[in-house]
Amino acid sequence: MILCAGLLVCAPPAAEAATNFQLPFPCGQTWTGNSSNSSAHRAWELDLNRGSSPDADLGDTVVAAAAGTVVTSAHQGSVNGYGNLVTIDHGGGWMTYYAHLNVRSVTAGQAVAQGQRIGSVGKTSRPGNAISAHLHFEVRQGTGYPGNIRKAVFNGTTFGYPTQTLTSKNCGGTGGNPYSPDAACGTGFSVIDQAPAGTGGTVYLLYGGGTNCVVTMKSTSVGTASPVSAYLEVEGGQREANSGDFSYYAGPVKQTAAGKCVRWGGSVGNATYDSPLEHCG
Repeated sequence: MILCAGLLVCAPPAAEAATNFQLPFPCGQTWTGNSSNSSAHRAWELDLNRGSSPDADLGDTVVAAAAGTVVTSAHQGSVNGYGNLVTIDHGGGWMTYYAHLNVRSVTAGQAVAQGQRIGSVGKTSRPGNAISAHLHFEVRQGTGYPGNIRKAVFNGTTFGYPTQTLTSKNCGGTGGNPYSPDAACGTGFSVIDQAPAGTGGTVYLLYGGGTNCVVTMKSTSVGTASPVSAYLEVEGGQREANSGDFSYYAGPVKQTAAGKCVRWGGSVGNATYDSPLEHCG
């Protein structure tokens, strides 16, 4: 608790938040945030992009910055300029906002894990408000907008306002796993999607040079051999898989997939993730 002049109790700064926020994108991706390019910003909001053209990020995966419960998952219509909006309650009065989404992948009341997919980057807004694709991200504490907007803190470090480029450490809670998805797949691959396999690990889809790669990283029983699997199926082709009793991860499973859709997934113990046919092109 911090005391202001006159013994009034002030809200603590974001750096003191108990919640360990991470960048709201899959592990290993690099994004640039800007707080000053939009006239709509009132305080410490961020617009996040990673592409070199206005809509290069359209459809890119957005994940939860921390574990919590979804409060809002709705298109705001003419209410405000947020368009498709997801908000997450992280406890202690802390909330995160994810706006302008192309797709919302969660529903109100749903519990989400840190690093879980909640939607994709879009450019939805109020009718007649044409914007380019980006993620509008906010951290709030308590009530009283816009005074409740806090500086974003990622991986324990306050964002370098007004502009900073960061690599996501939002790796789904790797539980001390010494390996990372990009290290498992090799040089030139970067994470484009991820999904939890229960509470025991995370399945990652990576892409590089026309080739997809899938690995399933354990976050429990790390270092002890236990059942894990990973698979990848390119549209029109055969499914390839790697499964067995592994200490750290299953995979990598790689297939050339330029211009085609893929199905991907994996398991940790009895928990399984199976994607739809997606990531086409």
